[in-house]
Amino acid sequence: MLESTIMAIEPPDEAAMAAARELHGRLTKPAGSLGELETLSVRLAGLAGACPPPLPEPAAVAVFAGDHGVHDQGVTPWPREVTAQMVGNFLAGGAVVNAFARQTGASVTVVDVGVATPLADAGLVAAKIRPGTRDLTREAALTREEAVAAVEVGIRVAGDLIDAGAAILLTGDMGIANTTPAAALIAAFTGAPAAQVTGRGTGIDDATHARKIVVIETALRLHTPDPTDPTGVLASVGGLEHAALAGLILGGAARRIPVLLDGVSAVAAALVATAYAPAATAAMVAGHRSAEPGATVGLRHLGLTPLIDLGLRLGEGTGALLALPAVAGAVRVLHEVATFDAAGVTEKDPAGPAASP
Repeated sequence: MLESTIMAIEPPDEAAMAAARELHGRLTKPAGSLGELETLSVRLAGLAGACPPPLPEPAAVAVFAGDHGVHDQGVTPWPREVTAQMVGNFLAGGAVVNAFARQTGASVTVVDVGVATPLADAGLVAAKIRPGTRDLTREAALTREEAVAAVEVGIRVAGDLIDAGAAILLTGDMGIANTTPAAALIAAFTGAPAAQVTGRGTGIDDATHARKIVVIETALRLHTPDPTDPTGVLASVGGLEHAALAGLILGGAARRIPVLLDGVSAVAAALVATAYAPAATAAMVAGHRSAEPGATVGLRHLGLTPLIDLGLRLGEGTGALLALPAVAGAVRVLHEVATFDAAGVTEKDPAGPAASP
């Protein structure tokens, strides 16, 4: 499944992008006046192979949940069981992601790809590969087979959501301690030092932050992950939810459906997806700039500009949901704004303002 998905991912359609740029030049607004939204609409036209591209409605959030063996290294004060408890909260509709999804009309799908606690909640997509990863400071977090299986969970979820009508996918994640493997993945793919990509996650103190950096440095020294081998990088220092998110991105890209990225875990997964299929970046939209420093490093490496910057670091898909109206607005401009000719509005003089006599 992974190989066939990668083979289905194609570069953006240059003719559709050119048509979107030309259309922007005829709409009743100064050229370039919508800034990054114009760039985004052109990119989405290229992804869809059509101008204007389809409206990104309805939207579907996929929240992948997993636990982490590196939790044993004291990288977070939150107990491991919170992962399972928050899965229950998502399913009950009581989390921030649920509130934001109701605001935007998006659906929320929760997937157990690696929660340590046995779960049998109604509405949960049960796709557990194993009950949490191994401690990446002592051994590989996953086997290569487990890593691929988790990626394929994400591909299947993407296909199911698209088949059910989703026109845009949003990444969501839940896993206590998951910003540690996220930072390790970002360091592995970008070459940035651990200290540059390691943040404070759920709000850790200075001592815990320093320990977290050492943990990531230790893992990178132990495994020496090769960025040209995405499966190997995932297996050595990744998380099950990161692997599934990478699969969601690849699945969306293969179907030419945009994937709106959330925070640092999504950025880590996007780097994995790009290592598998460089053309997959055409499907990626950076929803927001996470307060986690690794997210900025990763987005810069991917060449993506975040739509909003609110200092968020919650995860769950919350930042992506807040950015969703901006994505929809970028596309709606191409569908609904009149051209100068149609509206009877005089365009600017291409020769510039006339000099006074």
